Amino acid sequence: MSTVEFNVPGINCGHCENTIKMELGELTGVSKVEASSVTKSVRVEYETPATEEQIKELLVEINYAPA
Repeated sequence: MSTVEFNVPGINCGHCENTIKMELGELTGVSKVEASSVTKSVRVEYETPATEEQIKELLVEINYAPA
């Protein structure tokens, strides 16, 4: 199990948090997603076949690009 954390300045509210959790949670291999509008961060626990690059690319795709 691996963990990655991103600084995501675009998280502004609970809706943003829920969108990130839902979208990243659908990736095969992702087991836990935490998103915070207070700390502007996203923390993801994952294992193969998910990769850190895949997670980052999906954040960009859904308009929550990491800083």
